[in-house]
Formats: sequence, C-alpha cells, structure tokens
Amino acid sequence: MKKTKILSARKIGFLILLAGILFSCNQKKKSKANQDKAVDLLVEQQVTGSYNDDVSFMKNYIELIELSDASNQSKVAVSAALQGRVMTSSADGKSGRSYGWINRELFESEEIQEHINVYGGEERFWLGPEGGQYSIFFEKGAEFTLDDWYTPKLIDLEPFEVKTVSATSATFTKKAALKNYSGFQFDMEIEREVSILSKDDIQKQLNLSELSNQLKTVAYQTKNTLTNIGTKDWKKDSGLLSIWLLGMFNHSPNTTIVIPYVQGDDAALGKVVNDTYFGKVPADRLVVKENVIFFKGDGEYRSKIGLTPMRAKDIAGSYDSANGILTIVKYNKPKNVTDYVNSMWEIQEEPFSGDVINAYNDGAPEPGAKPLGPFYELETSSPALALKPGESGTHIQTTYHIEGDETTLNPLVKELFGVSINDIKTAFN
Repeated sequence: MKKTKILSARKIGFLILLAGILFSCNQKKKSKANQDKAVDLLVEQQVTGSYNDDVSFMKNYIELIELSDASNQSKVAVSAALQGRVMTSSADGKSGRSYGWINRELFESEEIQEHINVYGGEERFWLGPEGGQYSIFFEKGAEFTLDDWYTPKLIDLEPFEVKTVSATSATFTKKAALKNYSGFQFDMEIEREVSILSKDDIQKQLNLSELSNQLKTVAYQTKNTLTNIGTKDWKKDSGLLSIWLLGMFNHSPNTTIVIPYVQGDDAALGKVVNDTYFGKVPADRLVVKENVIFFKGDGEYRSKIGLTPMRAKDIAGSYDSANGILTIVKYNKPKNVTDYVNSMWEIQEEPFSGDVINAYNDGAPEPGAKPLGPFYELETSSPALALKPGESGTHIQTTYHIEGDETTLNPLVKELFGVSINDIKTAFN
C-alpha cells in the first residue's frame, strides 16, 4: 500500500488561495451562454414532474430511446422493453412538463402483477377485442369478470426488438402468436414506428391556418402494422383482431375530454355514444351537445365511453384549463368501413359492431378499492383485420400536445373542435 502524503497547513492554505484565484479568473472568462446552460441543467435536475424528472426515474428500471426535433425543444421518450411504448413527452425541452402518466409505484415495487402491469405511458400498442367470444383477454369458458381477465403478456410485459433508430424516429418489431376465446390462433408479426414531428409538420397535419410561436408544441406519429404470418386466413367466423392504441395522461380536476361526432338520426347512425362499459356514466360526468361530447378526465370516477365508426370523426382531444394544455389525437379512419371488434365483456350478438374511439376516466373500481392510477385515456382502434397469409393492416395515430395561454389557444380549439375554450370550461355547469 502506498503511503499518503500529508501537506502542511501552510501549503494547504497556499493551494486554496491559488485555486480561488484561478477559479475567479475562469469564471470571468465563461460566456453567458455557458452560465445559462449550467442553470438550465440545474433546473432540469430539480423540477419535479418535468420530462427530465420522469425520464431520469424510468432509466433506473428500463432503457429509453429519446427522440428530439430540430429545435431540441420537443422530446419523446420510447421504451422497447414495453412494446415500443411512448412513455412521455415534452414541448419545452427536458425541463418542460411531462405529459405521460407514469406509475412510479409499480416501477419501484419491481413486482409482476397477475392481471395487468399498469406502468403507464402516453401511447401503448394493444390488440382487441377485449371481451366477447373472440376475446384475447379471456380464456375459453372463462367468466367475463375481472377475476378471469388477463392481459396477454405480448402487450403487457414482453419487449419488442429495435429495428432502426435515428434522432427523430425508432422502429420496433415482434413476432408472436395469440389464441382467442374461441380457440383460433393468430400467428403475427408486429411493426411499430414512432416518429417525432416538427412544428411545421404539426401545422400541416392539423391543417391549421396558423400556429403561433407563443405556443409550446410536441407531437409524434406511430405507424402500427400487423401481418398474418400464419397459414390460415383470419376470418369473421373464427374471430378477428384490431390494432388498439391507448394513451394514459395525467388527470386533473380541470381536464375535460372533447370528442366531436357525426350528427344525424339515431335510426341511421345508431346512438351517439356508448356510455355503459362500466355502468352508465352519470349526467354530471358526460354531456352530449349538438356537435360534441364532453367527458370528465379528473381521475375520480371509473367510467368509459365509445363512439362507433358511423358517429366518430378522425379526432379526439382534451383540455386542461388550469395548465393550458390542449391534447389532440388523430388517426387514419378509413371511409365506409363499419366492422370494428366489439370489446364488451359478454357473449356478443354483434361481435363486429364495436367502437373506433374510446375515452376512459380512471377511479376506484368499487368503494374503498384502489384505482389503477388514477389517469385518463384517449384511445383509437383500427377496423377488424381480415387478413390472408402474408397480408397486413396498418393503423396510424398522431398525438399532439400544445401548451399556452387561453387567448392564443382559443382560435385553434375552435378550428379543430368547433367549440370555444369557454364552452369546454362551462360544459358541466
């Protein structure tokens, strides 16, 4: 072992003085830009609930791929370990607000749950149907109750392989097999591409007349493709799958979900909204106006709604009036297609009369029980995919977060949803 040299008090004092002089000189030479950078880094590390805070936490448990736009202000964090899931995003750099809901308690427990592992994330890849005779969540002969409901490991815990990665996109793949309630086996390959959009892309894709520079924005598009790699046709009489995308977002008392719908006669188009998934939604939580549906996203009452392809448009969203956050979800809704898988928990008379848009508000499943989150969800689905061997179906969804003051956001909300911010804020008055 080498001996440690002990410095005299005089030498120590001299060295401290010299270090102080050198430090002072170096500080004077530093540019203001470098000083600002150091301050920004400190802020990133300290802000609870920021994008950087969530990402730093998750990196203790999973690897993340981070995407950025050219400005380096829009950020998206994606996990291959969780099926190419978009975990969270930010419109204001690493120190900006984190939009995805993250279940820190489950990550920290490092325990595997029996029925579902709700890690969170603001867009995850799922498959339908959930209930019915062609369900992939219930085994043959099972009761349609929570005790017999199991999320397939494929879309709950299994990782996807990373195919390609760049600064602005990542592509994931997975080969798998799933058997439905009726005993039919689907042999499939999944490909999922996640791409971050620029501000110009956002304005073009939303077909906006203007997108103010005062607004903070982030958006990402996912292209999800399912291919039949088996030897059998996927047919209605043995059940079909759909691509189902679900986004978990941070709830608040001031968050209202906004879903425009196609107006028309109930006899021709069916009822405006399915509000009976978990029992009928109370009137103080769901309001149907002439051209739009308002649904609470406060995380205080477990409830779910859905719109059929005859009623749904290609857009849904939410607005958090306290924080000035507008969230928008758009998807590639095909024209004149009405076959969508039915996810109701029952043997169904019409297994292909399901919903294309869903919204979910979390809460206790029964008095005194613990909620899954809480959080709220915006969801879209592809049509039922009747695929021959070698054929593919693709579902594309884009999620946008736009943050700013009410005056600047209001024209955009009117342009996209046909209502004002005041209409949203007073919907339940």
